[in-house]
Amino acid sequence: MTDGERTDADIALWMVEELKRRKFLYQEQTAWDIKRLFGKSFVYDNANGNPAISKSVLKEFTKLTKEDVVWSRGERYWRARIATDKPGRQQD
Repeated sequence: MTDGERTDADIALWMVEELKRRKFLYQEQTAWDIKRLFGKSFVYDNANGNPAISKSVLKEFTKLTKEDVVWSRGERYWRARIATDKPGRQQD
């Protein structure tokens, strides 16, 4: 598969595999990795000028991880849900 044939769902699946491997998926590092590995079409520059993961990739990632992954807002990473987490995706 060439980079031009990759889809948002492919990138989201890669993110799931990276999360399994790393245990924590930091947003900024992941955006840089996606840009380096798959091209700039899956990221954009946010208001601070840093690469951010495209909303369409994040939508696919959420579909794949809706029940078992949470977002740690303060640390800006995704991780597996644990028993002490509050309901919902976002955690403090």
